[in-house]
Amino acid sequence: MYIFLIFCFIMLASTGVFFLPLRWKHLWSLIVALTAVALACIPAAEVFIQGKDFVISGFNVPRNTAPLLFIDGLSAFFILIVSFTWLAGLIYAKGYLKPYFETKTPIQISLHLFSYLWLGFAMIMVAVAQDFLSFLIVWELMTLSSFILVIFDAEERSVLKAGINYLIQMHVGLLFLIAAMLIADTVSSVDEFRELGAYFSVHSNFILFLLFFVGFGIKAGFIPFHSWLPKAHPAAPSHVSGVMSGVMIKMGIYGILRVLLYVENDLVNIGLLILGVSLLSGILGVLQAIVQNDIKKLLAYSSIENIGIIGIGIGLGVIGLATENPVLTLLGFSGALLHTLNHSLFKSMLFFSAGSVYKSTHTRNINQLGGLMKKMPYTGMFFIIGSAAICGLPPLNGFISEYLIYSGMFAGLGNASFYETLILIFSIIGLALIGGLALFAFTKAAGIIFLGEARSEKVHHATESPKSMLWPLFAISFIIFIIGLAPVFFAAPLFSMISQWFNLTNASIVSAPYILNLQDISIVVGIFVLLTILILIWRKMHLKNKPTEKGPTWGCGYTAPTAALQYTSTSYADNIAGLAQPALGLKKELPIIEENDLFPVSATFKTTPHDVIQEKWIDKPTGIIAEWLKKMARMQTGRIEHYILYAFAFMILIFILTYFNLL
Repeated sequence: MYIFLIFCFIMLASTGVFFLPLRWKHLWSLIVALTAVALACIPAAEVFIQGKDFVISGFNVPRNTAPLLFIDGLSAFFILIVSFTWLAGLIYAKGYLKPYFETKTPIQISLHLFSYLWLGFAMIMVAVAQDFLSFLIVWELMTLSSFILVIFDAEERSVLKAGINYLIQMHVGLLFLIAAMLIADTVSSVDEFRELGAYFSVHSNFILFLLFFVGFGIKAGFIPFHSWLPKAHPAAPSHVSGVMSGVMIKMGIYGILRVLLYVENDLVNIGLLILGVSLLSGILGVLQAIVQNDIKKLLAYSSIENIGIIGIGIGLGVIGLATENPVLTLLGFSGALLHTLNHSLFKSMLFFSAGSVYKSTHTRNINQLGGLMKKMPYTGMFFIIGSAAICGLPPLNGFISEYLIYSGMFAGLGNASFYETLILIFSIIGLALIGGLALFAFTKAAGIIFLGEARSEKVHHATESPKSMLWPLFAISFIIFIIGLAPVFFAAPLFSMISQWFNLTNASIVSAPYILNLQDISIVVGIFVLLTILILIWRKMHLKNKPTEKGPTWGCGYTAPTAALQYTSTSYADNIAGLAQPALGLKKELPIIEENDLFPVSATFKTTPHDVIQEKWIDKPTGIIAEWLKKMARMQTGRIEHYILYAFAFMILIFILTYFNLL
């Protein structure tokens, strides 16, 4: 109780940012955040290690009005990953926001830092609140604070439009959550997550879960609920994008897992729903990432892809529960949770690196970049590490979580029925396709941005980021390597926690061979890293006293090569874009050639990717609704007698419906 009261006091202390001089605002925000993280992480770490819930009690009010707050294993896991990424983003923001101190007013800077602090508070409280009312309050607080952060550059119309789009979609999701909670409360008097079993044990699970899934899925960014991500992430400052993509969208995953803990039937249908949506999200998300020329939009679509990978693990875990396959359950859920952690690390690092590039070059257009490794070597190194991790390459963390999901799939094939075998085979093919396409997307991003020659003048003036922006990247990359080199220390607690959630018998026996496999992977990867380091040391010592020469790269016979001869972002992705044309909706703008044009003239060729699902399933229906509302607006005449007439007509309608017992 005392920890909670102190946490509330710290939340109030965040208002101090409005009253301090400009140079002290960030430091005060950092002190507040550090204190909040310590207060949240101490009980969370205790719960995660000991496996005992931490209950916050002592409210001197009746039970039906008191908030139900406690930290269990699931809450603790998400509190820990939220706290680290949130804190890293705030440290990074010191250098990123510095240019804005000259263009923004002190109140705008204060509001931004205040909103950032409250976004972190809200995400932590989402994981702690276990009754519906408290949960909805902090869920809405998370939405409003992130909305203010997204519209930091609201003077740009596109930013304001993206922010409003985000706010509307989050409230659509909120309506689905309210509907699900009202049904559970009305039918079974359920007002807490842990009481959902009372509803699920008697009624059909699929419909209620579907409402929860849509509500939480909009926040998570599953396709077709994804359209806010590619708009909001590029619009937001990069430290905000990193936190939103790294951990905020994971609160949707948290909500789905929280509900799944109490589902009792319809498991096959629920598992297939999650698996199907996740495969679609993973494949279409990475395809869209490949053809993007805006680096932050590329990373946003990549987040959709990785949410798909997390969902694949969850879907397989649910199917494992339905078929009483403990291996599939254990590895599916543990792979999903570990990938949730991993994605929070490498995606925040990629967004922070992209923000450093934008701050230094003032462009997000990949086609205008190139050769930045010479100007920004540390940023380039961290971006490449993040790119390798997100592609699932050893010895980095992304490999471990995807390995667990793959292991679950292959292990499930051993005693699966024909129907289950088909599901697993399609899942293996889908995940392999996602991995291959991700490798293509990030070789494009890292290669074209940091390698080669500068494609515009913007690159020539680029400089490396300040230390305050590099230290968070170093800390994140360190943990990425630790998970890749010592995965058993991260996977084993997840195995234990998942076994307790679903009462898996013989879980220690089931997980033992996979723990041994992870230990073997650690040894092999450790030897590989050690040999690589030794070779680099030997090379440096061998060349220490020998003259070396540097010369231009061989240009295949061209005597006057230019930067224009390099691959661009568009040309690099051309083959994949052509194969996936129906899914990507690429539109080409070709020069018009007249019949009497006898001599060559300058011309341009442009391709623009379009989100087909967004245009057909979101933009088109909302456009129809907008047109209908415009027609309805004619009723707003401004004359009071018309409004009285509308009210009178409504009262008559209610009377008629009541008279015939239609209400």
